[in-house]
Amino acid sequence: MLPRWSGAVTQLSRLGSQHNLNLRNEFYVISRQSYGRAAAAVAPDTASTVEKPLPSEPVVNLDKLFWSKPCSLALARDSPLRIEEPQYAGFKRAILRLMLFYSKQSTSIRGANVVYKRIISQVDKPAIYEVFNLEKTFKTTFSLLVLHMWLCLRRLKEDGKEGVEFGQYIYETYNHDVELRVSKAGVNLLLTKWMKDLEKIFYGNIVAYDAAVLPEARQDELQNVIWRNVFSDDGSSRPNGDASRAVQAMARYIRREVSCLSLTDKEAMFSGNFMFTSLKGEKPKSE
Repeated sequence: MLPRWSGAVTQLSRLGSQHNLNLRNEFYVISRQSYGRAAAAVAPDTASTVEKPLPSEPVVNLDKLFWSKPCSLALARDSPLRIEEPQYAGFKRAILRLMLFYSKQSTSIRGANVVYKRIISQVDKPAIYEVFNLEKTFKTTFSLLVLHMWLCLRRLKEDGKEGVEFGQYIYETYNHDVELRVSKAGVNLLLTKWMKDLEKIFYGNIVAYDAAVLPEARQDELQNVIWRNVFSDDGSSRPNGDASRAVQAMARYIRREVSCLSLTDKEAMFSGNFMFTSLKGEKPKSE
């Protein structure tokens, strides 16, 4: 049984604040070491410490993206994208009640599965790689997955204990999916070891993102965290040119999604009836 994400992150964040947020650097070192081992197992032919250049031509003008006013991400009541709770009547409903289909736990598990589908929908679509000029690899996909998990778990903490408990169901769904992804990528031996390494990366990234959006964080802290966690292969180089613009754009995207999720109501969050900002539909900033 994996540790509860809420308790671990709360404790780590508290320690980070007590030590002037230096803890994020320690976790960064751990996560890079762990990721190097995990990535080598998942993609032995491509794992390398050499920085891979980003594609030379950005698909969109990144400087003009993600300046629009934040808004709720909740889906409209008549949206065809909504996923509603199944409604049964009569004898079938009575049987399902006896089977605890409508219990709080069962309802939460179904809701968590929908939330995770929203996360996967954003991470697995080509748009996010095209807009941010990223090569789609196990590393980038996993990094984006962790990023969007953090966005949701951070928002759920705003709903107190109930939100934290619901977040645990999402985390368990995430962990099962990651295990399947790692197995599909060819890691069957020592799977438990690689999952522990990826778990370290997960917690390390969450602590770093939490620290980067604190009011007292440096202005460029979020950009630095994004570069290390998503774009950089070894964390030793610095972004420039197109890479720098992509990192800045992702920082704006993250800050906007944080604000949008805060505006998204509890019902939408717990049922999964929300959608992250459509990257293809993002309107450029006017001249």
